[in-house]
Amino acid sequence: MARKHTQFICENCGRVHAQWMGKCPDCGEWNSLVEQVVQGAAEDKHRPAIEGVPIGREDSDEILIPISKVQPDSTRRYVTGIGEFDRVLGGGIVPGSAILIGGDPGIGKSTLLLQVGHALATAGRKTIYISSEESLGQVRLRAARLGGDRSSMLAAAQSNLDIICNLLHNQRPEVVVVDSVQMVYRPDMTAAPGSVTQLRDAAARLIWLAKRLNFALLLVGHVTKEGAIAGPMILEHLVDCVAYFEGDRFHTHRLVRAVKNRFGSTDELGIFEMTDAGLLPVEDPSKLFLQNQKDSRPGSVILAACEGSRTLLVEVQALCAQSVFGAAKRKATGVDAGRVAMILAVLEKHAQCVLGDQDVFVNVVGGVRVHEPAADLAIALAVLGTLTGRALPTGVVVCGELGLGAELRPVHHQRQRLSEAARVGFRGFILPKSSSPAAKAPAGIDLFSCESLEHAIRHLG
Repeated sequence: MARKHTQFICENCGRVHAQWMGKCPDCGEWNSLVEQVVQGAAEDKHRPAIEGVPIGREDSDEILIPISKVQPDSTRRYVTGIGEFDRVLGGGIVPGSAILIGGDPGIGKSTLLLQVGHALATAGRKTIYISSEESLGQVRLRAARLGGDRSSMLAAAQSNLDIICNLLHNQRPEVVVVDSVQMVYRPDMTAAPGSVTQLRDAAARLIWLAKRLNFALLLVGHVTKEGAIAGPMILEHLVDCVAYFEGDRFHTHRLVRAVKNRFGSTDELGIFEMTDAGLLPVEDPSKLFLQNQKDSRPGSVILAACEGSRTLLVEVQALCAQSVFGAAKRKATGVDAGRVAMILAVLEKHAQCVLGDQDVFVNVVGGVRVHEPAADLAIALAVLGTLTGRALPTGVVVCGELGLGAELRPVHHQRQRLSEAARVGFRGFILPKSSSPAAKAPAGIDLFSCESLEHAIRHLG
């Protein structure tokens, strides 16, 4: 006979306690402990709570397999036909995998996954779209706007986890979209939908079912004010791929970046443009980000940035203004603020710049975020340009990492950066001297190799 016992789980940190307390001793949150009744296992059986299916002791020999006898997985993929999304995932959706999509409200998560579901259903994949937040009428209106109102994709408006699992078990789909996992709840649990307990259990059961039935699972996740996916960190550990939407409502383009991918690289970046017909892949992002950049001007530098196998030409702008209140401000958008502070210190030490009484603002135009240190030289030249009123010659691209001694360090993928600059029509490229032997200039572009920041400053007009 199975036994029952009661435990209390903190909705804030997820820690389990044997008794109720007004304040969680681990995270310090008040009134966050929720009671949960746990079904104990029978004495002669092992019953995994996630499966609900008893496994006898006699089956243990079949579970253990020598690793040398395990057949290698060929890992086929479902190609969605949406090139930018396939690029981020590593070439397509792997059957049996779980993909978590996060992003700010209204950024386009549901739109993209509805387009993905329609494309896969059109390709002959049995696809089910489960909406736990919107009614089927709302889903139908969005599908009509995206041109998928005649799609063979199946849809259901359901948030009960037991009903969803039974539905998937009976239908045996190939692709399942759950929008969103935060609203899915288990009815026999006292915790409210969206709590840590409900979220963790719902995600675990859905992912286990996807592995068992070998269907691809795409989950939509809400984000917190800090931009991270809401819920316990275990949610990101459970899934195979975590992708974030980047962008804002003031720009039409959207960026999709994978921060975890068990079946591909995490360096790839997908770029979309939000239109009335949905999210459209951007084939030439360099022209998108440089469409308003014509002549060179002080405080503006073109950077060749690499995101995975893709090279982006983006504009880095800087502005220095006399501080009024005494304490100088340092604001950075699109680049790491700590990296900008280091570059300003190098400029003061080695370029004789007085920035203590200056408010410094650095911005990457278009809402793009650049994470690599190759942007150091572009930031330094932009700050120097706006401070001295000097500009680089028109048609010159920059990249290079700046050391604390003002030396320029080499960067990777130099040939790809040069090829992209030549393709767009730029005529000059400033790069670290240690990178030039491995980089051959394409036809029509001149290389300006610099050993230090002092040498690069000479190119400012």
